[in-house]
Amino acid sequence: MAKSILICDDAAFMRMMIKDILSKNGYTIVGEAENGVKAVEKYNETRPDLVMMDITMPEMDGIQALKKIKAADPSANIIMCSAMGQQAMVIESIQSGAKDFIVKPFQADRVLEAVKKAVG
Repeated sequence: MAKSILICDDAAFMRMMIKDILSKNGYTIVGEAENGVKAVEKYNETRPDLVMMDITMPEMDGIQALKKIKAADPSANIIMCSAMGQQAMVIESIQSGAKDFIVKPFQADRVLEAVKKAVG
């Protein structure tokens, strides 16, 4: 069965890029969220195998959303995505339970490698 993935990024273009990479490789996209609040709601609705979470988003950032999702479901698989140079946030994400971290702009093979590592 294809692994289900929730994509959370405030940029529609980034969501489209990730969706494209993953769906071409057999993953099922179960939802998209443009901010952390929506990410938490959608996670609870869809319970995906994996969440691709941007760090910098309006309303609630990715790290807050990560913490909320992990509090509700400790087994949640979340990969954080962000632009260069946010080292402190990367460390906080990993300490808060993120499985991996991908730097933008994405390399398709890096995205796939992280996803495979997180959910097989």
